[in-house]
Amino acid sequence: MKTYIVDIDGTICRHDSKTTPYSRAKPIKERINFFNQLHDAGHTIIYWTARGQQSGIDHSDLTKKQLDEWGVKRTELRMNKPSYDYWIDDKAFNVQDFFMTDTRTGETKSMTL
Repeated sequence: MKTYIVDIDGTICRHDSKTTPYSRAKPIKERINFFNQLHDAGHTIIYWTARGQQSGIDHSDLTKKQLDEWGVKRTELRMNKPSYDYWIDDKAFNVQDFFMTDTRTGETKSMTL
């Protein structure tokens, strides 16, 4: 089994703009379903978010509530992901590279790991 570290904003939910509050985030169901299937198969799914890192606001209750409402299965939720401009890692994937959308059908597909 494998361990997946997954960001929340921009990965399993989207915002209308950069100023949209976290409370108005919209879930990306196809991506949530993908990670839920991995969880059901026995993989470790850790959601790690930087919500509040720059503002100092604790968004943990809101984030837990949203994940529960969206049906997000997880092994763990971690807050306090560091804020950064670039993440350099030999195992990291950009969300745009990991999930591909068929422009003809709108269907989202993930890369096979």
